[in-house]
Amino acid sequence: MGILGFLLLGLIAGAIAKAILPGRQGGGWVITLVLGVVGAILGGWIGSLIFGGGLGDFFDLRTWLLAILGAIVVLVIYGATVGRKSRA
Repeated sequence: MGILGFLLLGLIAGAIAKAILPGRQGGGWVITLVLGVVGAILGGWIGSLIFGGGLGDFFDLRTWLLAILGAIVVLVIYGATVGRKSRA
C-alpha cells in the first residue's frame, strides 16, 4: 500500500473511530488524520504480534478492522491526555 493509500486509510479509520466513540473529541481533520495514521500503525503492529500479519491490501477487511481498532485505542489515549490537561 502506498503512502497516499495509507494516509487515506488513516483519515477514514480516524473518522470512523471518532464516530464510534461517544463524547466530544477535540481536533479537526488534521488531528483525525494523524490519530488515524498512528492508530493504523498501532493496529498493524498489534495485528502482526497476534495474528502474524499486519496491514495488507487497502481493500482487505482485516486491514480496515485493525486500523479502526488502533485508531480507537489512540483516540482514547489522546482524549484522556488532552482531557486531563484541560481540567487541571
